[in-house]
Amino acid sequence: MLAQLLTTNAELEAAAKVLLQLRPQYDLESILAQIHKQQALGYLLAGVTEHQHMLCVAGFVVSEKLAWGKHIYVDDLVTCEAHRSKGAGRLLIQWLKQYGKEIGCGQLHLDSGVQRFSAHRFYLREGFDITSHHFATADL
Repeated sequence: MLAQLLTTNAELEAAAKVLLQLRPQYDLESILAQIHKQQALGYLLAGVTEHQHMLCVAGFVVSEKLAWGKHIYVDDLVTCEAHRSKGAGRLLIQWLKQYGKEIGCGQLHLDSGVQRFSAHRFYLREGFDITSHHFATADL
């Protein structure tokens, strides 16, 4: 298994197909358009591949905030359903941590839906702590 930044059109399309498992409100064309739109704002994709199959994908941004300093925030993280519990997610988290260190980040953050219990167990096993409650409103 190999974890790396995804930059080519073929890599982005393979990543998009995996991201659709997390973001089913999109189709392939619309998720690729959204990825390109977000890339213009700093969105990056990393993935784990094996034998030319995309196993796991993370979409993230590098940012700075008063609260966290320079950090990586993972917007999207999903392992292809057919490849779960085989180490791809763990490899990608390790890659994200190493990448963050290399570019001078001090923290790695993500949010996870309250109903995603197996994901929470995974994040806790990977050294994450539950540090806050995230509040949101669509009443704008």
